[in-house]
Amino acid sequence: MLERLQKVIAQAGIASRRDAEELITAGRVTVNGKTVTELGTKIEPGRDRVSVDGKPLKAEKDVYILLYKPKGVVTTLDDPRGRKTVSDLVAKVPERIYPVGRLDYNTEGLLIMTNDGDLTHTLTHPSHEISKTYLAKVERYPSEDKLDKLRVGIKLADGVTAPAKINVVAIDREKELTTLEIIIYEGKNRQIRRMCEAIGHPVNNLKRIQYAFLTLEGLHRGQYRHLRASEVEALKQLGRK
Repeated sequence: MLERLQKVIAQAGIASRRDAEELITAGRVTVNGKTVTELGTKIEPGRDRVSVDGKPLKAEKDVYILLYKPKGVVTTLDDPRGRKTVSDLVAKVPERIYPVGRLDYNTEGLLIMTNDGDLTHTLTHPSHEISKTYLAKVERYPSEDKLDKLRVGIKLADGVTAPAKINVVAIDREKELTTLEIIIYEGKNRQIRRMCEAIGHPVNNLKRIQYAFLTLEGLHRGQYRHLRASEVEALKQLGRK
């Protein structure tokens, strides 16, 4: 069965599918000894010989990790500024895995990491509307009218957000903070922070507590676990609905 070259590279754990496309267009990939730069190229895995930067591709087993990302960690595989990255937290995993989506430097919580390019595409494609649940401590006490703006959708620089589910969890009068449970179904850059800023209540602390049906139960900051086979299959089913 023929597969797209970038998909095969991603499944081997070399890079995400998007990064694999950049490797191809940069002329760093060969198939059966010939450089390939066309993104539409299809190959037969197991028969065609693929190399990246002169190194033969080796098929890796699919790995699925649920990580409790702490604050002060960058959601990248490496950082030119020398900051701690999520790859440092999973250094004992022998396969090359990469994060599904991002959590910004000062946000903690649930992050999925994998070398399965197809699943990554499923989980990040906006058409699948997979829920992501956050606890956001915001400054002061937003009114219901302001929260309703988030529930309907609010205009940001890159467009109007999809409707979000908003619940008030707690109010801290001493610290003048309100804890909100916010459920969104898309993944714009720094979306929760920008949504709250847009209604005049900046985020003081942000934590992602759930991704689809997955939670942080049993994990402490910086810890991770392998997803069970039933969890992986349930995630894949989200893309088939």
